[in-house]
Amino acid sequence: MSEHIVIVGGGIVGCMTAMALVDQGKKITIIERNQIASQTSGESSWAGGGIVFPLLPWMYSDAVNNLTGYGAKSYRQICGRLESETDLPTGFINSGFLLLPPYDQTSAIEWCNNHQQKYEFMDEVDSQISLSKMAQASIWFPEVCQVRPPYFMKALRQWLVNNEVTLMENTELTPLNEIKPLNVWKTLDGREIKADKFVVTSGAWSFQLLKSVAEKLKIKPMRGQILLYKPAQNLKHIVYRDGFYMIPRDDGHLLVGSTLEDVGFDASVTESVKTELMAKAEAIMPALKGLPIIKHWSGLRPGTPENLPTIAAHPYVQNLYLNTGHFRYGLTMAPASARLISELISGQAPFIDVQPFGFAID
Repeated sequence: MSEHIVIVGGGIVGCMTAMALVDQGKKITIIERNQIASQTSGESSWAGGGIVFPLLPWMYSDAVNNLTGYGAKSYRQICGRLESETDLPTGFINSGFLLLPPYDQTSAIEWCNNHQQKYEFMDEVDSQISLSKMAQASIWFPEVCQVRPPYFMKALRQWLVNNEVTLMENTELTPLNEIKPLNVWKTLDGREIKADKFVVTSGAWSFQLLKSVAEKLKIKPMRGQILLYKPAQNLKHIVYRDGFYMIPRDDGHLLVGSTLEDVGFDASVTESVKTELMAKAEAIMPALKGLPIIKHWSGLRPGTPENLPTIAAHPYVQNLYLNTGHFRYGLTMAPASARLISELISGQAPFIDVQPFGFAID
């Protein structure tokens, strides 16, 4: 009989963990507090921009780059698989990534050369982009891709259904409060969920579930707000400048954002941030002035120190694993972290060093 594994959290990391474990022949149940692949309560999997690249990778540790690099190389194959097996789109396109000054050019070049990342410098850019005279050239990454998170999540959800993964939606678990082997986890309405192993992939909500058994787990919600335009002439590629990105979709929409706000579990949007994002967008692309905002939304990222997730077995609670805390790069890291946690669960040798993602006990 197949080992039964319950995944707690149906975002991008949880669903891709399920996919990896299905491929190992496991029986999988996903428990999700809302609905998988829907716009509910600020989950970052739905709300994110979908850039499959860690923005300024030379600013991150080797451990972060190990996860994001693997993920960036995996999405073409993953999206092809999902599209062929579900007949649903994922929004995958190779749109490229244009980094506008200012940035650390020396570090950028060194990182690209060390990681076989194609790049070129550009003195002239898209005519839609407004640039004052800068001392630096822009840098172009032609291989950077994107997915459209709502599309990707719907295709992933359908793949899970097609592969007999049980989805328990609109279901919340009680917080764990005892250090003992975990074989049964109760829901808020009193049901008992039995499994051989449990994996918490609940993103920003993970600490709420585990604080009595993982008080050192440093995960907190960080809000990001995003705007959506539909200009007459869109950008040709992703553009990033000084903490702000603009992502053109293949249907003519343009997504701009985002913020990093430490406001707890408040997933509302604010007029002040809307004004701020509009000003940044118009400074880069003047043609946006006066255009209506089609949509304004937010998501709650699982903020962690140094963008390092926890991907590990709980050291004291037998049968409990964590794959959570991916901060800004849950989508980019998801393929690698799903593979890594599935290897740990199955007792296989991990494909990368797991030490940086260990469980915090000090």
